[in-house]
Amino acid sequence: MPLRAKVDESQHSKMTETNGAKPKTGIKVIIVGAGFGGLTTAIECLRQGHTPVIYESFPELKVLGDIISFGSNAGRIVHRWSNGLVSERMLLLSIDLHKSGFQIHKWDTGEIVMDQRTPAHEKDAPMFTGHRGEFHEVVFNYAKEIGVEIHLGQRVENYWENENAAGIVLADGTKVEGDVVVGGDGVRSRARTLILGYEDRAKSSGYAIWRSWFSAKDMLADPETAQFCENGDSFHGWIGPDVHFLFSTVKGGKDCAWVLTHKDDHDIDESWSFPGNLDEVKELLKPWDPMCTKIISKTPEKNLVDWKLLYRDPLPTWVSGYGDAPGHGRMCLVGDAAHPFLPTSTQGATQALEDGVTLAIALRKAGKANIKGALRAYQDIRYERVRKVQKTGETTRELWHKTDWEHVKANPESIKLPQEDWILGHDAVKHAEEVGDAAIAKASA
Repeated sequence: MPLRAKVDESQHSKMTETNGAKPKTGIKVIIVGAGFGGLTTAIECLRQGHTPVIYESFPELKVLGDIISFGSNAGRIVHRWSNGLVSERMLLLSIDLHKSGFQIHKWDTGEIVMDQRTPAHEKDAPMFTGHRGEFHEVVFNYAKEIGVEIHLGQRVENYWENENAAGIVLADGTKVEGDVVVGGDGVRSRARTLILGYEDRAKSSGYAIWRSWFSAKDMLADPETAQFCENGDSFHGWIGPDVHFLFSTVKGGKDCAWVLTHKDDHDIDESWSFPGNLDEVKELLKPWDPMCTKIISKTPEKNLVDWKLLYRDPLPTWVSGYGDAPGHGRMCLVGDAAHPFLPTSTQGATQALEDGVTLAIALRKAGKANIKGALRAYQDIRYERVRKVQKTGETTRELWHKTDWEHVKANPESIKLPQEDWILGHDAVKHAEEVGDAAIAKASA
């Protein structure tokens, strides 16, 4: 059964008006996957006057994952939802680093070589850093509140399209028809294979990360580590040869989260993630500042994940029937299904939000009679920007993993986490509105 918002008509009308919804377009958008990309696509489609319907294989919402960041380019999108209501909810769950900033340590001595201060929040473009599952719950619940139809526990077995329609086939044989199908089914996307006409296999990046989220109770009980939790939220990074270790205290110092990126040559055909082994982490950190091992030792092993970082070459297309891809131009990909990001970009989820915004606006501008032009324009607007942002994941990793410490001593600013304005200052809504008509005209020619 669909999971719908339990709001009365007057409340729904008020929400819709507040949410800035456009006149109805008659376009039914079937979205596969209820991650950040799928949910944002649905919310934005509703705002643009379309009728979105989500199908998700998980039978229930679970608060999973650990730390995740959204740049101000995401905050600019979220802030428009019900006049800041959703961004307020997310800020309540976010790390506040305005007092502490990002403390960057040298890997062996532990000395702080750079204190990267956090800029003041722009009211209409906040940044969010916190627990992935908690943020996801906020966005999921908001989609329900405004009336997005969400079907949980529905595995999609097949996709189909013709000149006039597109749809999916569920595990029980039910055939669902709409005007557009959006594959937001993540890094292991099945839609990707159908759109491309071949399987695009993931490759090892040569790196993996250990990651964890846990209570600060044991950290607070040890005088040597309590310092990280006693003064509220904080963010520390130890930068070393081919390794970086990022540690945060969150929720006012009540919880801790860390990620450690390192070289790895594991056989990726077996699995992408495993239960982590604390002894392996400690072995790697033996030559490092002892404080790193002290922090690691407070981590419950059951909370440790060993996650292999995979990548894909940029896809030739995210849209069916475009270029050499088979199909009729009514299916497309968003988020990780189209373009997986390395964590060092800090932009993976944010770019999925930009996808959803751009697609929804392109569909409104092109109209129901020109779905093919809308989807092609969506890709054309997004493609080069996404490729450039993806590249920053590699450049940031290389900046840290191959640090010239003599250069850093002379110029501490050189080791900062890049915060580039062309990425964070982007307004996906404004951009799609400005270039959308021309992109549709060119794609439809």
